[in-house]
Amino acid sequence: MIYPRLQFLTQFLKYPRTIGSITPSSSFLAKAMVTPVSWEDTEVVVELGAGTGIFTKYIEQNMKPASRAYIFEKNLPLQKKLKQHYPAFSHYTDAKNMSAVLCETGEKSADVIISGLPFTVFPKELTTQIMNEVIKSLKPGGLFITFQYSLHMKKRLQADFSTIELRFVPFNIPPAFVYICRK
Repeated sequence: MIYPRLQFLTQFLKYPRTIGSITPSSSFLAKAMVTPVSWEDTEVVVELGAGTGIFTKYIEQNMKPASRAYIFEKNLPLQKKLKQHYPAFSHYTDAKNMSAVLCETGEKSADVIISGLPFTVFPKELTTQIMNEVIKSLKPGGLFITFQYSLHMKKRLQADFSTIELRFVPFNIPPAFVYICRK
């Protein structure tokens, strides 16, 4: 348990503009991120910014055996660990290529996209590019679930999605808001 935290802190110190926290998300936050998903109806799930794999672990535990998971992690040392721990999942580097990846693999769209990306530390242009990919890749009625440490993204998400539900997770460092967005 200490190794993933140390690895995450090391990567945060090296890349503070792409790693949004000094510590990985808590299991409380991970559970809040996966609980809204109707796993019986989920064939294709995408995870953005998988980090040390805390959400990936819960995705693997909940998804049906025939479902497919596509994991995006730009940080290569973290991605290497994810590939070792989750070899059955498809691994990619850049979320800006999500729709192309899904198309190349024969997927029409994703049922669920779960994001651990720190949008508030990204340049506005990058956030816009990734959110455009989310909208393009998500099926009608699909879920986009993300978390942030503030309500900064709320207006943006309200413009892009038909419904948004907010949940507060106090047992995380720092406490977080989970956005559950339906297309």
